Amino acid sequence: MADDLGDEWWTQGDNSDVPEVEEETEPAEEKQPIKSTPKKRKVEKQIPDATKKKKKATVKKECFITQERSEEKPDNESNKNKKRRKKKTITDVLTSSKPVPGSPVDLVSLLKTYHSQTRSVIEQEELTLQDSCFLSCNDLTHSLSSYLKEVCPKWAKMQKQHTQTSSVVLLIVCGSALRTIDLIKQLVTFKGQAKVLKLFAKHIKVEEQIKSLSKGVTHIAVGTPGRICALLEKEGLTVQGLRYLVLDWNYRDQKQRRMVDVPEVKGDLLKMMDQGLIQSCREGTVKIGLF
Repeated sequence: MADDLGDEWWTQGDNSDVPEVEEETEPAEEKQPIKSTPKKRKVEKQIPDATKKKKKATVKKECFITQERSEEKPDNESNKNKKRRKKKTITDVLTSSKPVPGSPVDLVSLLKTYHSQTRSVIEQEELTLQDSCFLSCNDLTHSLSSYLKEVCPKWAKMQKQHTQTSSVVLLIVCGSALRTIDLIKQLVTFKGQAKVLKLFAKHIKVEEQIKSLSKGVTHIAVGTPGRICALLEKEGLTVQGLRYLVLDWNYRDQKQRRMVDVPEVKGDLLKMMDQGLIQSCREGTVKIGLF
């Protein structure tokens, strides 16, 4: 007991306190890193979890939207198909239908619809064409030469009698410049010694064609209605010596269109007919043939 009392009690108290503090601090120091690391891990894990949830939500929404769109597509496609079925082009109609040879009634009805917009009823009656104004029509079995031989049996005599300039005996009207060249090639067996002139706007000026018509006698002219109408308006071409007007009515191009099926060509053709051709047909000097 003396020995115990001899010890310095205050030092023992301090020493007893020190280890106790060390015991408390050491686990605290050990606990701090343990507690801090999972917090960091939790934070690191929470961020991707939130993003994943958002991604899943967006994916679900996108899937829902795509499903709605996929459900709406067949309705739209069906409506589009219905609309497409209703719309038909000229080529679709003409390819499905059999080719029918043109008749005088077709030209007369075309002229009536054209004149009904700008002319009175009395003027329309004055511009109507009778059956006597027409030649026999092509029944889709003739070539151009065979048709002209049938329609113009006295061509050799008429060719010799024609002496007027700026005029032709036979005028053939077609829809394009390429078709003009093809028809001129087909005239080899019919024309004989007749002079043929091409009348279209491609690479040829109107003034040059007026000079060529006024220089010498031309028997046959083949061209487009737009250029022929321009020559008639400028009086470079007259209808005084004209006897036959042949329209390339039944020919169809690559799109199965006739000359009358093209709006621009049809408009030029109707304007051309108003340049004294209808009056000449009614007077009996000019005959119309539908080839």
